[in-house]
Amino acid sequence: MSKRTVKAGTAGRFGARYGVVVRNRVKNIEAHQKAKHECPVCHHMTVKRVSSGIWSCNHCGVKFAAEAYSPQTKKEISQVSEQ
Repeated sequence: MSKRTVKAGTAGRFGARYGVVVRNRVKNIEAHQKAKHECPVCHHMTVKRVSSGIWSCNHCGVKFAAEAYSPQTKKEISQVSEQ
């Protein structure tokens, strides 16, 4: 019996193209962007991506701009790393 391969996740749509490093990078970025994130206003885990750089909270309805794949800004990230 041959050993089965691990599922490629969202990057499986690329098949054998582009190399394993690029496919894994896409898989990790898409998993992070499609996950639910914490709202900076109401602190519920209900923030989802609307479009590139636009994020919306399903709980309190606030819309805000941030990075394309993460609802944090570079300023917030640097403040967290300094603490």
